[in-house]
Amino acid sequence: MNALHGLDTRYDAIIVGARCAGAATALLLARSGARVLVVDRQAYGSDTISTLALMRGAVFQLNRWGLTSRLAAAGTPAIRSTTFYYEGEAIQVDIRPEHGVECLFAPRRTVLDPLLVDAAREAGAEVRHGVSLSGLQTASGGRVIGASLRDASGACATIRADIVIGADGRQSTVAQLVNAKTYVEGSSASGVVLGHFEGMQQDGLHWYFAHHAAAGVIPTNGGHCIFVAVPAEQFHATFRGDVMRGFLEVLEMNSPRLRSNVNRAGLIGRLRGFGGARSHLRSCQGAGWALVGDAGYFKDPLTAHGITDSLRDAELLSRAVSIGSTQALESYQHERDTLSLPLLQVTDAIASFSWNVAEAKQLHKELSVVMRSETDYIASLSANPSLAA
Repeated sequence: MNALHGLDTRYDAIIVGARCAGAATALLLARSGARVLVVDRQAYGSDTISTLALMRGAVFQLNRWGLTSRLAAAGTPAIRSTTFYYEGEAIQVDIRPEHGVECLFAPRRTVLDPLLVDAAREAGAEVRHGVSLSGLQTASGGRVIGASLRDASGACATIRADIVIGADGRQSTVAQLVNAKTYVEGSSASGVVLGHFEGMQQDGLHWYFAHHAAAGVIPTNGGHCIFVAVPAEQFHATFRGDVMRGFLEVLEMNSPRLRSNVNRAGLIGRLRGFGGARSHLRSCQGAGWALVGDAGYFKDPLTAHGITDSLRDAELLSRAVSIGSTQALESYQHERDTLSLPLLQVTDAIASFSWNVAEAKQLHKELSVVMRSETDYIASLSANPSLAA
């Protein structure tokens, strides 16, 4: 089947990537009146490796967009507490109501991504799965003016647009094609293995920290996401040959009780791993193009803040695109960097695993402060940006 059939030849925006950052950007642009085309090479509703947790800023935004009721309807459990474990010491923090957010959520990506895609379609965005970006169209002066697309059948199309937005992940094709420069890079990285388990009885979020090891238990649709993390340079030695053995050993390092509980639970599907990559900030806008989500700003997954930042930047970018000026896009990059750099720095320090217990506690206090600042900033934005002519 030709996934490109019936497309128009011109849109206000083409978004490459239909996961949370791309779908959220499409939703907001479409609600502002823009004609938006979203393409993604993956199938609708496909899964991806993710720690899933939505922090307060993300839940606030989904509330504002009228989507949290859909999360609840999909069976996503409400999260009302977070517990940190430092070599056996447990510190519980209750989720207090603030900015209209009374609980957190951690939806499976098979729930969140299609939920956002569906909302974008309802707002008027055109979304096509099974379509890849094969190139960018540029004017004589170098401005991006469209995209060349290809579907699985080999059919091709060239579509014009005022802006092409890369929401296509850490290894973004759009970023490569526009030669987006990386100007901030982290010095540390963690390697992560995670799986989805049924039969766990824990409520709330649980984060474990030990010497050169960490773990997390996250309630999600149909069970719990459980992850373990080690310094990236130890990833292959820890998990090579027998991923489950390494997974259980790292759980044991963090909490023998947690390992015992996981032994009694049932793994749904298989364990999945990510060997680690350094955090980065890239240039995220230029003549006729922009980046959003991991395409422009990737942060180590150990603080489970990636989805929250992606939704934040989707809102910031959609406002800039709606205004439509070079200055607005430059302001988007400045806003993103101002909010992101403190998060990147503290996450990089946590991912270094070079801390002791007292230092880990202090880093998490710093993380809480910068997360609160981010949420306050997003909450201060007006709810409905206007679409400039």
